[in-house]
Amino acid sequence: MTLTTNHAHNLTTLRPRKMPPAIVSHQVILGIAAFSVSFGLSLVPNWDFSKAFLSGIITVLATYSAAFLVDKRRRTDELKIVGSLQRRIRDLEALKSRIFREIEQLEEYKNLLYTETQQLEKQIGDCRNQRDGLHRDIGTFAAQKKQIESEVNNLKNEFNNLENSHIELNNSYNNLIIEKRKLELNCNVFRAEIKQIQIQIDICKQEKKELENDLILLGRLKPQLEEKLYELRLESQNREMEISKQNDLLTQITTSRNNLENTINTLEIKTLEQKSEINQLQNQISLLQEERDLLQNQVWELMQMETINSNCEILPDNQENNVELFPFDELLQTLDIDIIDTEHDQPTNLPTEWHNLLENLSAYEIQVLKAILEKDNPQETIKQIAEANITMPNLLIDAINEIANQAIGKSIIETKSEIPEIIEEHLLNVKTMISKYS
Repeated sequence: MTLTTNHAHNLTTLRPRKMPPAIVSHQVILGIAAFSVSFGLSLVPNWDFSKAFLSGIITVLATYSAAFLVDKRRRTDELKIVGSLQRRIRDLEALKSRIFREIEQLEEYKNLLYTETQQLEKQIGDCRNQRDGLHRDIGTFAAQKKQIESEVNNLKNEFNNLENSHIELNNSYNNLIIEKRKLELNCNVFRAEIKQIQIQIDICKQEKKELENDLILLGRLKPQLEEKLYELRLESQNREMEISKQNDLLTQITTSRNNLENTINTLEIKTLEQKSEINQLQNQISLLQEERDLLQNQVWELMQMETINSNCEILPDNQENNVELFPFDELLQTLDIDIIDTEHDQPTNLPTEWHNLLENLSAYEIQVLKAILEKDNPQETIKQIAEANITMPNLLIDAINEIANQAIGKSIIETKSEIPEIIEEHLLNVKTMISKYS
């Protein structure tokens, strides 16, 4: 067995080899020596050649077997040593490859270090230049330090001033908080007002819808109104001629009016006298009613007394007490009738001007006056009347006022307010006029 190394595959292998002749001769010599020794020792005591020969052969076999075992053990030890050597060789080869790699890395690292040293030398030069610049800057900074110290002192003074102002700001902040609460209260009040304004806006929207409907009606009535404008222009020219005539009549009317005012004043004086008389009569009636009550109470007491006396005297059943009461009720009724007659005797006659106004007004215009008198919000009824006659509510009211101006010289309906109302001066005359028409 020999140990050979294959460099191509970096492996070691064991190859068998032929035993050399020197080892064979040593084995033969060993066998002869063992045979001779065992033969001589066994032959000396007994001088038996056969036993000595057997013992010699046995010793030869024993020596050869022992030599074989020793050789075999030696070979196993050699194989173990060879295996360990192969492992070590492999480890050494791996270590060799690692060393080569590390050497290459070290060379690269060396090159890098060389470049870095050059860069460091350049940086050292730059640092020296910077050091010189820093020394210069330190000199300037020392001068600036003194300036900064002076500025710090100024800042401390300003800081003290700021603290004082901070205290003042805290006081003003507290005042602002109080004002904020007041503003929040005002805000809540304004929100409530805004809600009311929203309600008013809804009302305005409804009015807007009504105005839109009125605009639609105006669009329909526009051609008719243009025709009426042309007619009114012609009428205005004619009326201007008539106005000159009516001015002459006005002088006569004013004189008659003054006379009527005098008569009205006399009538008012008479009505006041009649009212005073009525008050006196009412006072007398109240006194008479009180006396009547007293007399009736006395009569009832007398009747009760008579019934008691009749029970005591046991009068016959046919006798009856015919008691006649004083006729106060008839007197009071007659007085009430007289008062009512005096109240209804007041003058209800219309003047001629109002008769002319009643004749000039049409039926639907009188219905408008009636609606204004009877209802609180007559706008809906006026609107219905206007739609039925294909006109506008405002035009209806203006037409009534124009007719009144022609007949009376004054307008009847107040147009400045949102809800049309009759002027207080003409309320009585308008009521009597409507009652006569109905």
